[in-house]
Amino acid sequence: MNDIHISGTGIWTPPDKVSNDELVESFNKYVDLYNSEHANEIKEGSIVALDHSSSEFIVKASGIKNRYVIEKDSLLNPKLMKPKIKARNDDELSFTAEVSVFAAKEALKNAGLNPSDIDAVIVSAANLQRAYPAIAIEVQNELGIEGFAYDMMVGCSASTFGINNAYCDIKSGKSSKVLVISPEITSGHNNFKNRDGHFIFGDICTAVVIEKNSQSKNKFKILDTKLKTSFSNNIRNNYGYMNAIEDKEYTESELLFVQNGRKVFKEVMPFVSSLILEQLNENDLIAEDIEQYWLHQANINMNSYVIKKLLGENFPPERAPIILDEYANTSSAGSIIAFHKHNHLTNGQKGIICSFGAGYSICSILLEKE
Repeated sequence: MNDIHISGTGIWTPPDKVSNDELVESFNKYVDLYNSEHANEIKEGSIVALDHSSSEFIVKASGIKNRYVIEKDSLLNPKLMKPKIKARNDDELSFTAEVSVFAAKEALKNAGLNPSDIDAVIVSAANLQRAYPAIAIEVQNELGIEGFAYDMMVGCSASTFGINNAYCDIKSGKSSKVLVISPEITSGHNNFKNRDGHFIFGDICTAVVIEKNSQSKNKFKILDTKLKTSFSNNIRNNYGYMNAIEDKEYTESELLFVQNGRKVFKEVMPFVSSLILEQLNENDLIAEDIEQYWLHQANINMNSYVIKKLLGENFPPERAPIILDEYANTSSAGSIIAFHKHNHLTNGQKGIICSFGAGYSICSILLEKE
């Protein structure tokens, strides 16, 4: 019998760390500048004054305390409010390919494999640096991997959808060992001038090795995958190549991340818990049979809702590890970070990696430690 395993994971973490206090200080300076520059319009009532943020508000709303970003000086400059990186020539390795290679090498090391062992690369993220050539093919070339590679995007579920694709590619016989990489450079799409969202995101890159009949000493058999999508406008990023030919001049904020958080919570949370329960039922399991749930890391209140629906009010925190206090929302990478850093399964125990969000999209991966 051919079993398919997760055999190694890796992460690349940016060098710059930003605390809530740093972010709030910068944001509030921006607010003061804005309100001062638009004092007459505010007085006339044609525009509304901006409100200050606070670290207490951020923690209460999200559970986030810190985040890692690719560049902090420009992001914290109240006259810029976004990170800046040096543009690279076409003959240089792109930024997201570079960080993907870092994460991939750690995942390969943890799996006990070399790049020559891999026969496919999937780069799956909420946002991609360019349309083509595929970042995955660039990574494939840099690592010297034979076979095929492709990019894909499924919002906050991109990493788990990528794992599912790797699982299906292996199951069909198209490949035997696949790298799934998620470079989530979320600071590039976030609006740091928006009080309700300036604190949400952090940057990261994760990598996962999926392989047939793994010989790794730390392997997890994939027992089942379950996916579901339902269209919603409540989480959007409207930036794309069609903007250039549309009969509209977009503002910067119109081409950055936007969400209706209250509607997302109300609509997605029951969606997630019901999908996991359906998956468990289909595999003759109950929620208590799952030792750990590595959930999407967007908001601590979302995670608490899901896990309480599954395990009740008084669940042990280690059953559903939280990493967003340190990393913030890293889009599709969050559940993989939680799996990578907080995994205490022993042989025979089961776990679920589940990510959910924009789309709406949900993917749940049922695992067993071997």
